[in-house]
Amino acid sequence: MGRILVVEDEAAIAELLSMNLRFEGHEVRIAATSDEAVQAVRDSLPDLVVLDWMLPGEPGVALARRWRADARTRDLPIIMLTARSDERDMVQGLDAGADDYLAKPFSTTELMARIRSVLRRRLPEALESAVEIGVLRLDPVTRRVRAGQTEVALGPTEFRLLRFLMTYPERVHGRPQLLDRVWGDHVFIEERTVDVHIKRLRAALQPVGCADMIETVRGAGYRLTSSVPGAAGGLAA
Repeated sequence: MGRILVVEDEAAIAELLSMNLRFEGHEVRIAATSDEAVQAVRDSLPDLVVLDWMLPGEPGVALARRWRADARTRDLPIIMLTARSDERDMVQGLDAGADDYLAKPFSTTELMARIRSVLRRRLPEALESAVEIGVLRLDPVTRRVRAGQTEVALGPTEFRLLRFLMTYPERVHGRPQLLDRVWGDHVFIEERTVDVHIKRLRAALQPVGCADMIETVRGAGYRLTSSVPGAAGGLAA
């Protein structure tokens, strides 16, 4: 399931959320201040942040704006919690970049449902959903990849790499981002490692005619396209 960061300075609420999230199979990290939250995201990018508006130090709404302005955290799903229930506050929270907004006191059941909804919308692999792009179908539950009726044999790293690329098709992903989301940014390995595994992934997809779905965008990174491209400017083999 997903890696969830709970940013909440009220210990009882943080522990309640942690208990419910772990029960649903998520990995949970708790941060009680804005500084702890910044460090937690710097250590390892979570799949979703449950973010309290009122925090010691920088308020949650300012954190959300900061994360949205950073390329590394631009797509980080955020659900904001706040005692401020005024409509203007809700609009301000959403404008800051929150994907959803829940006023305190809230129903834990409702929050869990909203977390599932945001993850399903923003990160389908966290909910073990099968992904289909073009002729490729990846099933994270059975850990099988097929091109039509033909099964594609992949190593574990190539599987995770393809899973991420298929989850965000047509987007360009730089090497640092791929290291962050596929290997985990707490793992210190060279960026060129990504190139090695891209090469292995293409080799595995070659027999089923899908190797060229993995595009190299010069000076930017890699992307997965839904169709096999022909020669185009800005692309390299």
